[in-house]
Amino acid sequence: MKKIPTISLIVSTYNWPEALEKCIQSILKQTQLPNEILIADDGSEDATQEIIERLKQESLIPIVHVWHPDNGFRLSAIRNKAISQARYDYIIQIDGDIIIDRNFVVDHLALSQKKAFLCGSRVLLSEAYSAQLLSQPIVENLNKLNFPLGSILNSLRIPFLSELMADRYKKNQPRALRGCNMSFWKNDLIEINGYNESIQGWGSEDAELAIRLINNGIKKRFLKFGAIAYHIFHKENSKSNLQENEIVFRHAVENQTTWITQGIKS
Repeated sequence: MKKIPTISLIVSTYNWPEALEKCIQSILKQTQLPNEILIADDGSEDATQEIIERLKQESLIPIVHVWHPDNGFRLSAIRNKAISQARYDYIIQIDGDIIIDRNFVVDHLALSQKKAFLCGSRVLLSEAYSAQLLSQPIVENLNKLNFPLGSILNSLRIPFLSELMADRYKKNQPRALRGCNMSFWKNDLIEINGYNESIQGWGSEDAELAIRLINNGIKKRFLKFGAIAYHIFHKENSKSNLQENEIVFRHAVENQTTWITQGIKS
């Protein structure tokens, strides 16, 4: 029988407490709860702290607020802080603008393997439907009739197809992933020194991490037809640093990099 790992669920956020509240509510409704929730907060103001303190009172599991001062988009750095504080073996990673299906954690665990990491997909919600969900005190069920046609497949949960496709779909393509729906063994992240903190601003941080995991012998598995994640609409982040971040990514590809100096241990 497969041993069930202990789970730290990391949620990244920045100054959007309304979305974070819906995200955490969906975590607390899981058919299998994680052992802890770590909120990787890239410098949010007091409103986020207030929401977190209230959610702590409602939660049956620990919620840990991992925060650093706002000094620009430093997602890699705050994720590393959360990874280093995670107390459990297996890390599931989402963003604070994601509402997860009640079987999300179970689906990640079902496909978890030693020497492998998982990448899932997402359902993109429209601006109007997102506003409707955010206005509700609690999100109970999402109506598929409101999903864009291009996202319908990502909303289907079919466990036997999920297992069938895990090693056949976009295998070892570091760009074919979403940082808002991934999972890893903590030790695998520690062995490559986590996220590359030289990547600042939006873009490439997840692909750069993935290629170093792959370079270090960690297989990428794709989680399709499971671990359904609903992405609340927001305007795109600035891509002003993307070109510089792409240079860092290409360096990791060309040099088969595994360890980086600007990471969890620096």
